[in-house]
Amino acid sequence: MAITLSESAANHVSRFIEKRGKGIGIRLGVKTSGCSGMAYKLEFADESQDDDIVFESHGVTVLIDPKSLPYLDGTELDFVREGLNEGFKFNNPNVKDACGCGESFNV
Repeated sequence: MAITLSESAANHVSRFIEKRGKGIGIRLGVKTSGCSGMAYKLEFADESQDDDIVFESHGVTVLIDPKSLPYLDGTELDFVREGLNEGFKFNNPNVKDACGCGESFNV
């Protein structure tokens, strides 16, 4: 089981944590939401929880709660720029279907 960051995502996270002045990495997870059933959660983490599963990718710590890991296993988090837009993109091999708006998915 593994969660990875692209080099672009890792650089973006590292810069943001440095600018923020605190943080140990990012926390990824899933929640029930949207028209397809699940949505991604992404937040900066200031501390780890006792049950967190910890990954390291390009020097960035990635924290995952155990309930989310089966839905995220094998996922690469990328940071992309498309025209004037930029943001994180989840490349998740477990997704079977996603809603048209791109906010939710199912496995």
